[in-house]
Formats: sequence, C-alpha cells, structure tokens
Amino acid sequence: MDLSPGFALAQLLTGLANASSLFLIASGLSIIFGVTRVVNFAHGSLYMLGAYLAYTLVTTLGGVVGFWAGVLLAAAVVALIGAAVEVLILRRVYGSPELFQLVATFGVVLVVQDAVLAIWGAEDLLGPRAPLLDGAVRILGEPIPEYDLALIAIGPVVLGAIWLLFQRTRWGILVRAATEDREMVGALGVNQRVLFTTAFMVGSFLAGLGGALQVPRESVNLLMDLTIIAEAFVVVVVGGMGSVTGAFVAAVIISVANAFGVLVLPQISLLLPFLVMGIVLIVRPYGLFGTPASAHGASVPEAPLRTLPPIGAGLLAAAVVAAALVPVVDPGRVALATDLLVAVLFAASLHLLMGVGGMVSFGHAAYFGLGAYGAALAASRLDLAMLPAMAVGPVAAAAGAALFGWFCVRLSGVYLAMLTLAAAQIVWGTAFQWHEVTGGDDGILGVWPDRWASDRTVYYLLALAIVVGGLAAIRRLAHSPFGYVLRGGRDSALRAEAIGIDLRSHQWLGFVIAGTLAGLAGAVFAFAKGSVFPDTLAIAQSVDGLIMVLLGGVQSLLGPLLGASAFVLIEDWVTRLEHWRVIFGAIILLIVLAAPDGIAGAGARLWAAIAGRREAR
Repeated sequence: MDLSPGFALAQLLTGLANASSLFLIASGLSIIFGVTRVVNFAHGSLYMLGAYLAYTLVTTLGGVVGFWAGVLLAAAVVALIGAAVEVLILRRVYGSPELFQLVATFGVVLVVQDAVLAIWGAEDLLGPRAPLLDGAVRILGEPIPEYDLALIAIGPVVLGAIWLLFQRTRWGILVRAATEDREMVGALGVNQRVLFTTAFMVGSFLAGLGGALQVPRESVNLLMDLTIIAEAFVVVVVGGMGSVTGAFVAAVIISVANAFGVLVLPQISLLLPFLVMGIVLIVRPYGLFGTPASAHGASVPEAPLRTLPPIGAGLLAAAVVAAALVPVVDPGRVALATDLLVAVLFAASLHLLMGVGGMVSFGHAAYFGLGAYGAALAASRLDLAMLPAMAVGPVAAAAGAALFGWFCVRLSGVYLAMLTLAAAQIVWGTAFQWHEVTGGDDGILGVWPDRWASDRTVYYLLALAIVVGGLAAIRRLAHSPFGYVLRGGRDSALRAEAIGIDLRSHQWLGFVIAGTLAGLAGAVFAFAKGSVFPDTLAIAQSVDGLIMVLLGGVQSLLGPLLGASAFVLIEDWVTRLEHWRVIFGAIILLIVLAAPDGIAGAGARLWAAIAGRREAR
C-alpha cells in the first residue's frame, strides 16, 4: 500500500470534506433531538429534498451567484417543509409515549419518497460543478478538488455560526436550556411550541444545506435519505445527543477513520462507523460530549399491566381458532398468514424488551437474522432435520443476545438503542461479507421444510403452534415476578436498585429471552421462505419491528399483535398499487394522529367509553 505524504494528505482532506458534509446533517439532527426529544427518522428525507431542490434551482439559475443562491434557497425551503412537518404532525403527538414520534417520521419518509419520485423521476440526476470551484489544486503532488477544500472550510464556519447563535442570542440560550431540562423551561413560561418549531426549522435548514452542498459531488438519487440517516445517527450519538460540538468532532473522527480504514482493510468500510460508535459507547456511555440527561427525557411510570378479563380471553381464543381456519376459508392467503405470524412473534419479542423491560432496541433484527441463519446453516451444512434445525436458530440468537446484551444493558435510552443498532450492523456486515459461510449477498438457498411439513397448510399450522406458544410464554413472563422486576426497573431504575434488586442481571436475562424469541421467529421465517439473505439482519427489518410495536401501542401486551397485523396487512394491500409509499405513509400518519397511544390504546379508550355509556344507562 502506497502511503506517501502526498497520498496520505489527499486521503485526510477527502475525509475532512466528507466530515463537513456529514456534520451539517448530524448537527441538525442533534439540535432537533436536544430540544424536542424526537428521533427524527425523516431527517434523511429533508437532506434528500435539499439535494433535489438545489439541483433544480442551481441548473435553472446558473452562474456563481445562482449556484450559491440556489443552495441557500433550497435549504430555506427545506426549513419551511420541516416547520410544516413539526406543526401539522409532530406537535400533535408530543404527549405520546417516548419514541412514538418515530412512527410519524417513518410515515413522512414514505410520503417524501413518493413525492420526490413523482416530481423528479427515478433516474439519478447529475448536477453541475460549483462555478470557480470546478478544478483541482496540487498539494504535495496530489490533485485535491477545489470544492472539497471549500467544504472543509464550510464545516467550521457553520459550527462557528451555530456557536454564536447558541451563545449570543436569547433563542440559543433557551435551546440550550431546553436541551438540559425542557420541563423546567416550560415551567418558566417559555412558549415551547414556538421553541420546538424554530429548533426544527434550524435542524431542517442544516439538513437541506447538507444535501444541497452534495450536488456537485455525487448524483442526486432516491436512496440518499436511507444512505445518510444511519451514519448521521452514529455521528450524533458518538458526539453526544444534543451536542453540536460533539457532532463536529465525531464527524471528523468517523470520516477520517473511514478514509484511511478503507485502504488498510476495504471490507471494514461497511462496519467502521458502527465499530467506532460501539467502542465509544462502551468507554463513554453518553458519547464524547454527552451527559446522562441527554440519554432520555423524564420517565413517567406506566399503569400496571392487567390480566385479561374473561371476555378478552374469549376473544383471543376465538382469534386463534380463526387463524387455524385460514387454510380452510382462504387457502390462497396461507403464505400471507404465515408472514403475519412471523411478524407478530418478532414484534412481541421486541415489545418484551421495550414495553416490559424499557430497553429500546434499534437493532432487534440481529437476533431475528441470527435465528434465520442458524436454522438455515443447520439444515444446509449440518444436514439436520427441520425441527432440530429450527431449534438451532433460537440458540444462535440467544448466544448473540447474551454477547451484545452484556454491553447494551449498561446503557440507557437512545444510547442503548444505538448500541443495539451497532451490534446489528456488525452482524449484518459479517453475514454480507463472509461468503464462505453465509453465502454473502447470494444468501443460503434450499432451506425447505421436511416432507411431512412440505404442504403449506401443515407448515402454517406448525408455525401457528410455535407462535402461540411464544406469545403465551411472553405473557407469562410479563406477569411473573421476573416481569415485575423488569417493569419496576423500566419505571425507576434507582428505586429498583435501592431495594436490593440486581437490575442489570435481570435486564441482561430479559435481553437474552427477547433475542431468543426473535430467533425463533427467524427460524420459522427461514423455512417458510426457503432461503435466507442478509436483509433479514438489515436496518429496515429492525425499523419494521419498531413501527409494529409503536403503532400497536407499547403500553399494552396486545399492542405488538395489533401493530404487526395492521402493518403486514396494510403493506400487502398498498404495495400492489402504483404510489404505494405515499398511501402507506398517509395511513400510518392517520393512525398516529387518530390514536397517539397506539391501536391498542385507542381500542381501550373506545371500550371504556362504551362501558361508561352502558353504566350511565
């Protein structure tokens, strides 16, 4: 490997230019989270909108003035779009359980994707080079793009402007105060609505600016939002949630490390940001510049879980019977019903972790995928029969959950969630690149049920029995003393530890159990599909599980069942339509706005209202 001084400097400058671009979007994300506590999954969409708007404006206006005016105007328009999202959607769900806003931002992602597709089309767009910055200069014999040097300067300038805004203006002081204790800021009479909206506008402006400045460097395409959002979250967490300075330092560390790491070990480029994040969080649980207060907001104890009344138990039994009759009533829907069962068990396992244990996971797909790969490898490489191979799946998932969970349970809030994401990405990257064992992106094929279960109906009934057994185990755990300990730690870790409970050990065991059940769902999935690919471990799978749990209602054991059923059925229906993303996103937004406490919460309120009317009569 040639690492001459000139080449090393070129790599360093490339890393610094990438760091400036990454800092712009990450700083906006950090500001939004610091003030509103919204995990804004749509921030990548704002970045993409900035790029598309800048492409249109820059190509229309032309010239030096037109280029920079187009970049700033695109960012300003994105700021207005961000304000509209905050006012019309997020403001209505601030009082919902923590992270419920993530569901709303996921709906926004889908709507924006289809809107961009309809306006600009599916083809990649190549924007013009920046006027007067379209050449290269030689430094130590290596050509360095002039635009990269401009970006290197823009990053610190924006950081300085944000510092002045936060340190020298009343608005900035209020933002910093809200980042530390937004409840106290509200108690002092500050108009939180205006503060939240303006903070969201500033964060959106920075995201749009980051996207606009990328137009001369790369093609503008429909994958920009999902490509950037995971890395932006990594930067925010490594720097410390709510810390703009931390976001800048983290962007530099990750971008420069990636610039040189790809030379030493090219395969590590997919994993390096998440490896850095994992190491930082293990050493400094709140990031480089974060504080314990930045991990999460105030925790409000939830109402105790109630046992099902006789009518509820009867309805559940009827639902199981109805599910068993699907092959008789509608044989063509057996495959869809199997997918629904897998989704229900996967969502229920995540709810055990989140709803009962209070441990949010952004990487639960790791254990779903480990279960699927474990079962597939046992069947294809060890020639095990279906049932023994299925048993290997949850064992593999349990081993992975025990390893990663030991580190994860030492954190809390968003930092815990992001460490689970890092673990999942490490597993995904390993599966994607370890071609000799996992087949890489070609996957593992030919994972079919044994002859006695090869009929779809038989396998469906087997899957139904497994899922019902898994759900019964989760319900039993939730109402057991072990479940009470997890819920007590969820509501107040300090009180639980003060009365002598070894909370960390209980949480670790809960993490392993949840991972095991997710692995069981993955094993059922593997034999249902006949193949396993790395996307079973991908971020999208984890996000789907989160949406199912939050959509159904995180405060109810029925929530993941209802959320998974609604998600799978709606997705199956709308994906047949031409503009399915905008329809799917609109339906999710309607559910979020109509039922801020999830489908289960809305059902409970409706039942209480009906019961109240009956008593009044």
